[in-house]
Amino acid sequence: MQHLHSYWRTEYIECPKNADHKGADLFVELPKAENDRDVYIIWRGKTCYLILNKFPYNAGHLMAVPFRKVGSMEALQPEERTELMDAIIKAQNLLTEAIKPNGFNIGINVGSAAGAGIPDHIHVHIVPRWEGDTNFMPVTADTKILSQGLDAMWERLSACLKNSQ
Repeated sequence: MQHLHSYWRTEYIECPKNADHKGADLFVELPKAENDRDVYIIWRGKTCYLILNKFPYNAGHLMAVPFRKVGSMEALQPEERTELMDAIIKAQNLLTEAIKPNGFNIGINVGSAAGAGIPDHIHVHIVPRWEGDTNFMPVTADTKILSQGLDAMWERLSACLKNSQ
């Protein structure tokens, strides 16, 4: 019998769930870190940044996040909207070069009812997808298999980003 271990999921499962989502904003605090690698920030622009999702749907799952805490798309300033869209394209290009997915799911969950984990700070999910990457594990075992860890993925994406500049 083979055993699958997703140790990183325990941190997500056991972390406190704050129903009102008030107080400190994770997406404002993360860019304050001294080392981008420690918090998995891949790229910083003027108004937004790209970060690896700490609890990914697939290996390479990135998020484009405005630096400014904004709860809706219409609240973004024109410059933020433009750079956020450019960041999504940058993420796709970077992921295509680094891990060669066959496609992407790109989405925004607006509000907690829509599944937003941090509903008062808009962010865009960029999820790489491959032909046949869906299997029985999520359905029958409530388990998602990721082929690469966050540290290794950060190194891989950062190297591709440096090579493309």
